Amino acid sequence: MSRLLRPALLVTAVLALLGFGITPSSAATSITVATAIGRQDGSTASVTGYVVGQPTATTTVVRSNFPNDYALALADSASQTSTSSMLYVQIPTAFRASYGLQSNPSLLGKQITVTGTLAAYFSHPGLKNATAFTGGGGTDPGPDPGDYYAGAEGKTGPALKSALHTIISSQTKLSYDQVWDALKVTDQDPSNSSNVIEIYSGRSISKTLNGGDADDWNREHVWAKSHGDFGTATGPGTDVHHLRPEDVTVNSARGNLDFDNGGTSVAQCSGCTADSDSFAPRAAVRGDVARMIFYMAVRYEGDDGFANLELNDSVGNGTAPYIGKVSVLKAWAAADPPDAFEKNRNEVIYSQFQHNRNPFIDHPEWVASIWP
Repeated sequence: MSRLLRPALLVTAVLALLGFGITPSSAATSITVATAIGRQDGSTASVTGYVVGQPTATTTVVRSNFPNDYALALADSASQTSTSSMLYVQIPTAFRASYGLQSNPSLLGKQITVTGTLAAYFSHPGLKNATAFTGGGGTDPGPDPGDYYAGAEGKTGPALKSALHTIISSQTKLSYDQVWDALKVTDQDPSNSSNVIEIYSGRSISKTLNGGDADDWNREHVWAKSHGDFGTATGPGTDVHHLRPEDVTVNSARGNLDFDNGGTSVAQCSGCTADSDSFAPRAAVRGDVARMIFYMAVRYEGDDGFANLELNDSVGNGTAPYIGKVSVLKAWAAADPPDAFEKNRNEVIYSQFQHNRNPFIDHPEWVASIWP
C-alpha cells in the first residue's frame, strides 16, 4: 500500500490531472551574480546585480570611456573591482540603446536584472542570448555612513583624529594611470557626461582632452606633492580625494603654493588669485579645497612609509610636509559647506574606486573639533 501524499504534493497532483501547470517558485526568482558564476551550465536564469563596467577582455573591465554598447559586467556589490566576482553580460542588439554603457553611462552602479543563458562570454563566466533586461533605477547604498564612522563616535580632538585616521586608511589604492579614468567619473559634469569640471577654473572640458598640452586638463594635486615630497607614488600621490582635473596653465600657476587670501588675478581662472607664496581658488570651491586638505592631514600620519602631513598657519612651506594657512582654510570651509557635487564625488570615490570617505564632507563639524 502506497504512502499518502503530503498535502502540497496532493494539490499539485490534482491540479496536474486537471490540466493546470505548476511553475516552480524558483523560476520567478532571480539569482545572485555569485550563483550565476558558479552555474555556467547553459541553463536559463534571471540574474540581479549591480552594473560595474564593460568587459573588454577576459580580465579587463573598464569603468569609463566605454567603447560600445555590446556588453556590461554585473557584480553583487557596486563597489566590486575584482573581475573574478563579475558576470559578463552580452547585450543583444534590441537592448543596446537602453542598456549599453556607451549610450547609458549613468547605469554604472545601478541594479538591474537580466534573463538569459548562463554561458561563458569573453572566456569568462557570463550570460548570453538575453531575452529581458529590467531595472536601472536603484543604487547600492553600501554601508551606512553612520556605521562607517562608528569607531569615531563620542571622540573629540586628537582622539577623533586618530580614530578617523584608522577608519579612512582602509582603502583601495590606485595607480597614477588609473587616476585619469577615476577623475573622468568622479568629476563628471552633471550637465554633460562627456566632460569633467576643472576644480579651480570651473571650466567644463571634454574628458578626452587630458594631457600636458596648453588648454588640456591634467591631474592637480590639491595637497601639492612637493609638500612632503611624495610625488606621484601610489598612496598620497594617487589619492583621488585630493586629485582633481585642472587646466594645464592654471595648474602651473598654482604650482606648490600654500593657500591664503589675497594676491592678483590668475589667467584663465576667473575668481582665482595668487601672489609669491599663496593661492586662492574661486569662492565656490574654497570649502572643497579646505576639506581635501583636512582629509590629507588625517589620512597620512607618517605610519605608511610617507611623510606625516600636517596643517600650519604659515605660507611658503616649500618641501616641508605642511600646508597652510589653517585659519584661512577653516574660514573657507565654514563659508562654503559641502554641496551636491562634492557629496556625490565623495560617494563615487567610496563606492567605485577607493572605498574610503572624506569625513569632513560627511561631518563638517569635525573640522573645529580637530583644529580648534
